[in-house]
Amino acid sequence: MFDYLAYNELRGMVVVRIWEGRVPKEKADEYGKFLIERAVPDYKSVPGNLGVYILKREEGNAVKFMIITLWQDIDSIKVFAGEDYEKTKYYPEDEDFLLEFPEKVRHYELLYRE
Repeated sequence: MFDYLAYNELRGMVVVRIWEGRVPKEKADEYGKFLIERAVPDYKSVPGNLGVYILKREEGNAVKFMIITLWQDIDSIKVFAGEDYEKTKYYPEDEDFLLEFPEKVRHYELLYRE
């Protein structure tokens, strides 16, 4: 297992980027597949990406997805998302799935990991 804390100490902070979105329950499996086949390779192709986690949970007639990505620094995120790195990056295919389109993502500095 990659030791993010040691990496953080050697190279500087690790930035955690979090996005959340909801899809209709009947489209959840297809959207999950899309994320794994399209979004994950996109994240991983960017130098400075340290990992991708995709979570999901049912909420009534919808399924909420959360994507957590770990980054070496803000500059790495900018390579992925553009200069306005707090703005959500969407794919054209998202139009077929998402119930709403949040404009912003959240970023946190990784403080501790065991």
